[in-house]
Amino acid sequence: MTVPIPLRRVGTTGLRLSELGLGTAPLGNLYEPMSDATAQAVLEAALSAGIHYVDTAPFYGFGLSERRVGDGLRGQRSHVISTKVGRLLVPDSSVGDDSIRFGFRSALPFKPVFDYSHDAILRSWESSLQRLGLARVDLLYVHDVGPQTHGSAHSGMWQQLTAGGGFRALQRLRDEGSIGGFGLGVNEIAVCLEAMDYTRIDAVLLAGRYTLLEQRALDELLPRAKASGTAVIVGGPYNSGILAAGTRSKAPPLYNYAPAPPEIMARVARIEAVCERHAVVLAAAALQFPLAHPQVVSVIPGIASVAQLFDTLRFYRTSIPPRFWEDLKSSGLLREDAPVPKFKSP
Repeated sequence: MTVPIPLRRVGTTGLRLSELGLGTAPLGNLYEPMSDATAQAVLEAALSAGIHYVDTAPFYGFGLSERRVGDGLRGQRSHVISTKVGRLLVPDSSVGDDSIRFGFRSALPFKPVFDYSHDAILRSWESSLQRLGLARVDLLYVHDVGPQTHGSAHSGMWQQLTAGGGFRALQRLRDEGSIGGFGLGVNEIAVCLEAMDYTRIDAVLLAGRYTLLEQRALDELLPRAKASGTAVIVGGPYNSGILAAGTRSKAPPLYNYAPAPPEIMARVARIEAVCERHAVVLAAAALQFPLAHPQVVSVIPGIASVAQLFDTLRFYRTSIPPRFWEDLKSSGLLREDAPVPKFKSP
């Protein structure tokens, strides 16, 4: 019998997420094409395995991921779905094939345009419902806002969210019950703190910033989240791939969507050595680590095939001995104050 995947509560929203969720950027043809049949097989296998939290975004394949997710979830009653706002998809007649754009191999003739203003947030939400073919999404994340993403343009983008009414639109949707909650979906910490100063957010989907490689979120973000009742969902637990493939794969290891720099390669190699001493699979440790923090309610790796899904479930359920985590800390590879997973009996 399949062991159920536990559910964790998202603050005061009433929503409960499976602690292992499904990231669907691969369903938008991230880096490589995926067939419709494969996309539906991944969704079906995930739901059958007890994964009932699915995250998508308009940006993922310029609408392709949302279309596929909607096709897979339509008619299902037991799921929680999140999507994102902050980019509008506008028609682009110059698109003629699936040549890679912004990392995606999608031939859908749209281009993403950043817009965080009041009307754009509402338009984005309504357009997502149309692409999904669903009457509701549970969580909306403001996607990729922050100075690391926008550079000198960040202040203007932030003004759209604040003075321009973007946050007000999200508050309205939450207050009227059209969504269960809202937050940020980003890969930088400072803007999450900035948002918490401005409004009450229900959740932060933080990609790549609370992993085996990086624990700076322990300094301020996770304590602030606890104090405010903000749930944290961890995306990118493998830091774009290097914590899944390791340093010895044939393909160049990726970190933060780019080839891993030498200092990251060296650190991961040291983690791999600890893994070997304790017979622990690197990907299993990377997947399980974020869930040890009580403020983290779900971890959502991107999954590109049914085989990869089954591997992910195996990593999630692998028993990791306590001495492994002790060794990482004593080696200076994991912060002393980082919570670590409890041992799972085989």
